[in-house]
Amino acid sequence: MKTISGLEDLKRSEGEILGTSAWHEVTQKDIDTFADVTGDRQWIHVDVERAKETPFGGTIAHGYYTLSIVPKLSREVFAWEGFTFALNYGLNKVRFPAPLPVGSKVRLTAKVAKVESIPGGAQTTMEMTVEREGGDKPVCVAETVVRAYAGGPAGS
Repeated sequence: MKTISGLEDLKRSEGEILGTSAWHEVTQKDIDTFADVTGDRQWIHVDVERAKETPFGGTIAHGYYTLSIVPKLSREVFAWEGFTFALNYGLNKVRFPAPLPVGSKVRLTAKVAKVESIPGGAQTTMEMTVEREGGDKPVCVAETVVRAYAGGPAGS
């Protein structure tokens, strides 16, 4: 695990691959719970029998499920210290280049793509790549944007 300790360390990390998480199994229970929470119960995700008849041979994870596990997996890769707080500021780009069959294992690789100074801290663009064990393409590639503050945000 990589620990980023404060603004100067964050700036020095620009361009660095921080590491890769352990493998995480995607279960049907996880997908069903996600479907219940989001209301997205499209059959390709939750109807195990019907999904067997598709080219995927079974259910596949929601793209948004795959994106939603990025924070969980990133906690295995890096930690931030020396900041008052950090906020998810958004996403620049998200793609799901390959499906994620239920029962697969995934892991995350995180890279600090860009660090920009903002009042009181830094805005950091992270390249997050989720790969499936045995897959030839990533199942999710996302540019996440985080604002980390060494003090309070401007104006507070």
